[in-house]
Amino acid sequence: MKEIIKLDSYTIDEVKRFIGHQEENIKILEDTFQTEMIVRGDEIVLNDDDDKRKQIKEVLDALLKLVKQGKTISKRDVMYTLKLSETHNLKAIDELYQIKIARTMSGKLIYPKTLGQKEYYYALKNNDVVFGIGPAGTGKTYLAVIFAVQALKNNEVQKIVLTRPAVEAGENLGFLPGDLKEKVDPYLRPLYDALYDMLGQEQTERLIDKGTIEIAPLAYMRGRTLEDAYVILDEAQNTTDAQMKMFLTRLGFNSKMIITGDVTQIDLPRGTMSGLRRALHILKNVSGIRFVYLSALDVVRHPVVQRIIERYENDDETQDD
Repeated sequence: MKEIIKLDSYTIDEVKRFIGHQEENIKILEDTFQTEMIVRGDEIVLNDDDDKRKQIKEVLDALLKLVKQGKTISKRDVMYTLKLSETHNLKAIDELYQIKIARTMSGKLIYPKTLGQKEYYYALKNNDVVFGIGPAGTGKTYLAVIFAVQALKNNEVQKIVLTRPAVEAGENLGFLPGDLKEKVDPYLRPLYDALYDMLGQEQTERLIDKGTIEIAPLAYMRGRTLEDAYVILDEAQNTTDAQMKMFLTRLGFNSKMIITGDVTQIDLPRGTMSGLRRALHILKNVSGIRFVYLSALDVVRHPVVQRIIERYENDDETQDD
């Protein structure tokens, strides 16, 4: 049975932002629903049974509502809307784009792209210590840096401290060439990328030279109290128990700490307890500390990356059983 969805209440620009470049968004919907959707001027023609048409129309309505808010629909937006449709949670998509976190140097608006990121956003706003746990691509590190830069710009803190354990948990950097910064920099590239998005490379490097942004290996945190600072520990799954305790007890007044990591990617020697794993166990329900768990649903990279993570997660669960 054929049904026509009229788009005459939308401008030509809005329709273009909805269907995507060369109708790429429509093609994703066709592949997902195994159907044909014909875009004809200001209307979309559906050829399907009633149940499938109902689901397609719900997804289209959710996406068109975003277009009316001024959003250009990306492939990632379509994929995530489809995911929410599967869980009958389409109403939530509208809430995400109401939250404006920051703007990049290029003027791009940053907002939570998933429900997990929305939870992460509120956790960062309302807690002194936040653990962002999840696989690569969930935005946990990027959003942490965005928050830190916003706090610095708003004069809420006086400095940003970025740290992570080196590839080896014992932080044996001595064998690497170059000075300390050159030894650590390759391991902090995701943090630099976010800083450059927000501040540009020139201003980032100027703030690093002034000490307003400090980048150091985890071992250099020992013996310090970090006040008026936004402190980010990345790749925390590779901290030892002693390192994690040392780091967490550096928290000073008017400071926030964000600890990010992926407990499925621990590179510590066999038999060494991950500081992140232990912290997840012993710091439950501590006031001022919040744990946010992100999953494959929150991956904002290429859809294939999301499917890869889901397969690995499912296989890990099977092996655990």
